[in-house]
Amino acid sequence: MESWLGNKSIVIIGGTTGLGFSAAKAFVRNGANVVVVGRNPENCLVAELQLGSTARAKQGDATHPQTAMDAIQLCIREFGSFDGLYHVAGGGGKNLGDGPLHELSLEGWNKTLDWNLTSLMLSNQAAIRTFMGMNKGGSILNMSSVLGFSPARHFSNHAYATAKSAVIGFSKSIAASYAAKNIRVNVLTPGIIEGIDDQQNDSARFVTSKQALDGGRYGLPGDLDGAAVYFMSDYARFTTGQNFSVDGGWEVSDGQY
Repeated sequence: MESWLGNKSIVIIGGTTGLGFSAAKAFVRNGANVVVVGRNPENCLVAELQLGSTARAKQGDATHPQTAMDAIQLCIREFGSFDGLYHVAGGGGKNLGDGPLHELSLEGWNKTLDWNLTSLMLSNQAAIRTFMGMNKGGSILNMSSVLGFSPARHFSNHAYATAKSAVIGFSKSIAASYAAKNIRVNVLTPGIIEGIDDQQNDSARFVTSKQALDGGRYGLPGDLDGAAVYFMSDYARFTTGQNFSVDGGWEVSDGQY
């Protein structure tokens, strides 16, 4: 099998569990060196052990300004290069106070945007500064959500939807600014992933009817791996500013309540 990512060194923010860890395994299988960043030290240890000798794990909070730069510098020290950033860190902010607008708390709004958007700005900024400092191109891939542009009443966490919508606008804006420097910035947009909501009966029926592919189901972390590998590879060298959805048909299906 061809190694799409041979000689690539990639940092994954939010790479020790879930979507990010699944991508890390796919990157390693395709020949990449990876540095994965996560908040939980135990998850970092487990990730590094499972990923093997071409991977390093670093504990850190993505909302802290130095975390991404520290991970990038680790990548350069350990593997001699830095070629790509995949920002996955984020998630639903319901337990932080996010929710429908009439219930949304200011703290929930601020924390959800901080977790999902500010952290991404910081990692992208660190990557851009490093690419420019090394006088080389590279690839940035950011994680959004179908809820950022294709909402549904079953999922009315409005701060989260705002943040994920802003990820797309932010990514397109910086893609335009840095294309001439051969820095690519794209967005990967999953549908509703298994385990991210309460999966009550009415919600589950809606999701599985709206994500009608493959028999109708929730998305799985591995569903995004192929697209992530592509965007990090040289096959995507002429692609920037794109939002690519892996949503099982969510955006083009009505869904049944």
